Amino acid sequence: MKITDIEAVAVNVPLVPFEDGGIGPYVTNHNSLTDMDRVLVRVDTDEGISGWGEVRVFLTPEATVAIIEEGIRPLVVGQSPFELEKLRRQVFIEYANADPFFAPVEVACWDIVGKSLEKPIYELLGGWTAPNQTETRHREHQGEYGEDNEVEIAYCLGILSPKQSRERAAAVRDEGFSVLKTKAGRDWKEDVTRIEAMHDAVDGELEFRLDPNQGWTTDQAIRVGSMLADAGIYLQYMEQPIRVDAHESLAGLKRTGQPIGPNEDTYIPHNLRRLIDAGAIDVAVLDLTPTGGITGLRQQAAIAEDAGLPMAHHCAFDLGIRTAAILHAVHGIPGFSLPPDSVYYGWEDDVIEDPFDSTGGTLEVPQGSGLGIEIDYDKIERYRID
Repeated sequence: MKITDIEAVAVNVPLVPFEDGGIGPYVTNHNSLTDMDRVLVRVDTDEGISGWGEVRVFLTPEATVAIIEEGIRPLVVGQSPFELEKLRRQVFIEYANADPFFAPVEVACWDIVGKSLEKPIYELLGGWTAPNQTETRHREHQGEYGEDNEVEIAYCLGILSPKQSRERAAAVRDEGFSVLKTKAGRDWKEDVTRIEAMHDAVDGELEFRLDPNQGWTTDQAIRVGSMLADAGIYLQYMEQPIRVDAHESLAGLKRTGQPIGPNEDTYIPHNLRRLIDAGAIDVAVLDLTPTGGITGLRQQAAIAEDAGLPMAHHCAFDLGIRTAAILHAVHGIPGFSLPPDSVYYGWEDDVIEDPFDSTGGTLEVPQGSGLGIEIDYDKIERYRID
């Protein structure tokens, strides 16, 4: 089997407004979103089997599509989708990191392989390693757990007022979620107030992740972590509280008593190993896109697991294609013991025929071949960016 062509299509899909139970506008340290651009990638083969991948937009939709179609496509056409490690290593662009643009192509190759073998991707990865995302399964007790294809997810919320945050936290708890992640970084004092309000609203029944996207200075991060600890609030982790490549300062934040979960730092090649060596990481917040796909994610996960670190997967406003890829990855790759982030419940629509159901704070790992999803071409045309 050989790859014959690659096509990338940019789409724009709106978010459900907050007043209608959604999350738009989704406010972060960097921007405010009411919709999101995504690029969908189809890889075709000479045996009539096609696979799909998905990636966020970098710079512009046109630029992302052009790099995939004009830059990545010539490097992989004519190659076998089964030889993923070979493909991954030969996609090399001098002075640039091509991994994020190769990632959706790599996921599409996994989709093709799974369809060809009539197996879901998670089985190809090793199968059922973290069914409930809660604890390590000892081999002598595997039979006690049964086969569970539900993956718990963490609810993600933008920066809101303390009152809005409090109300939504209670609703999230009542819906069945156990973890809530909220953005931060515009006003560190307000960040503390919002977490305190949400913690009070749910009487400690939710765990919280706080993500300022590098928005705090080191002194601010120390004050945030310490003030929350003084209030008896211990986060699941603070995600990338300060800028990347400041590993000694990141390690110093442990004095606050809050676990540190670098994210953007792990996007930089070899930084995960450096973070571990510097004692600057308590939780590995990984993402398959900057690693170049599922194969690269598996490599990072092995490093984190070897260091004894719990792992969670990051969210980048994923439609059904990448959501399916993440579910297969965290279900089939050992070590993902914490719920992956998700905003899937926040979309007004999707480009797959049978959208996922996030009721109860879980998503079901697809059981069909490959990614286990079917593409709705009419929806792609509806949301296509011309």
